This record gives sequence, structure tokens and C-alpha cells, in this order.
Amino acid sequence: MSEGREYISRTEENGDIYISEDVLAMIAGAAALEIEGVTGLAGGNLGEQLLGKKSFTRGVLIQREEDSLVLNISIMIQYGFAVPELARKVQEAVASSVEATSGLTVRAVNIRVGGITFEKSGKQ
Repeated sequence: MSEGREYISRTEENGDIYISEDVLAMIAGAAALEIEGVTGLAGGNLGEQLLGKKSFTRGVLIQREEDSLVLNISIMIQYGFAVPELARKVQEAVASSVEATSGLTVRAVNIRVGGITFEKSGKQ
């Protein structure tokens, strides 16, 4: 899981708090996957894609800009959902979850739709 990610720190009156980027990426990924119509996170290495491994950090990139965060998330969506509406719901859910759990300010959540998944039918 460690891909050379850093820690994000914030200073409080009683000392410093260090939050791993992996933790923030997991929070963001989990929030995105809770939205109906999001079937997974896009990205990751070829081995993960071939084995179908679920990862809450795959497809999540975090950038620190002064006192706020910019999150870039790549998602897979289910066919039949309106992309702009679904992306807006993901943006709101991710920003809310990251801010509520970390106390950090989210300046932007950029969504990239990496693909569309189709329901498997009973017929072959």
C-alpha cells in the first residue's frame, strides 16, 4: 500500500498531528464507493486489475496546497447513471468525509471517470 506517500501535518495547541496520505486516500476511496452507481476505483497496477483486488487507495491522488487539500479520484461507474450528477455526488461525499474525519480543509475534489461497467446478464 505504501507508494512513497507522505504524511500531512497540522499544528494544534497541544502539539502536531500527522495523518498518512494512505489514510486520507482510504477515507476518500471508501466515501466514493458508498455512492450508488460507483462500481470501483480506476487505476492501480496491472496485477491488481487482473486479480480484481479491491483497494480503497487505488485511483486516489492527494495534493497539499497551502492549508487545504486537492483530491483527484478516478472512478468506474455503472452504465445508466448520469455522469455529471454521479460525479457531483462523489465530490460532495468525499469532501465531507475527509473534512469530518481529518479536520483538514478540502479545496477541490476532481473526478475522472476511468470506465463504465455493465451488469452481467443471466444469458450468455
